[in-house]
Amino acid sequence: MSNDSNQTAEALFDKALEIAEKHLEMAVKEGGAFGPYVAVAMIEAAVNAAVDETSHEDVVDMLRDLAAQIEADAENEDE
Repeated sequence: MSNDSNQTAEALFDKALEIAEKHLEMAVKEGGAFGPYVAVAMIEAAVNAAVDETSHEDVVDMLRDLAAQIEADAENEDE
């Protein structure tokens, strides 16, 4: 993929993340005491929707990338 394509994909993903975070925040608020469960349930719903749109393999790869990012962020916080 070219650098321009990577930047475009990143910009699209950033916009999608902004939309998702807004909706997640509203859903967690609506959930009240169940807010943490709502957040986890939204992860499951999102994974299921992503599988429907792409493939199991693509979603697993994306989740592995996300897990690596989370671990790297945790390591950086420890330093």
